[in-house]
Amino acid sequence: MNINEEVHKAFEIIKEGGIILYPTDTVWGIGCDATNSEAVAKIYKLKRRAETQSMIVLMNGEKMMYNVFKDIPEVAWQIMDLSEKPTTLILDKPRNVASNLIATDNTLGIRIVKEPFCFKLMEKMRKPLVSTSANISGQPTPIAFKDISPEIVKGVDYVVNLHHDKIAGKPSTIIKLTSDSQVKVIRK
Repeated sequence: MNINEEVHKAFEIIKEGGIILYPTDTVWGIGCDATNSEAVAKIYKLKRRAETQSMIVLMNGEKMMYNVFKDIPEVAWQIMDLSEKPTTLILDKPRNVASNLIATDNTLGIRIVKEPFCFKLMEKMRKPLVSTSANISGQPTPIAFKDISPEIVKGVDYVVNLHHDKIAGKPSTIIKLTSDSQVKVIRK
């Protein structure tokens, strides 16, 4: 399969409210349209994850970020520019995403990705993409496609046929930024 065919197939599933299993810039992820609360609920159910444990949302650039956050601290751009590895930022007061993605403290974790599949899929969707590790909550994050539980593989609506032989990277660094410019490292 080539990347454009996979983007098209994944887009068709997501457009209908489905969930996909796909390679990200870090690990294999389970994803859906970040504006579709019913699709988001399917992921929580599949992962057996409490809805109070928020999930990360991938974006493909500045325009998408400003659609979700009215005010983005300047330090967010500096961190993204200086980060040598994938970095997730938790920012205040998201909007235009499914309410069941927003944490109880009114924040949302986001990561801008340049990985070709994810980038092209979001370009076609014109929406952010949910990204959570491809495991049952509490289980280890799989480091390769072959390590993903059969329950997860069977539980999604589509498995992207790219990079099945690739070993995953490490989960992203997570940094929380508040609107008053406080910075807290959650995961290195």
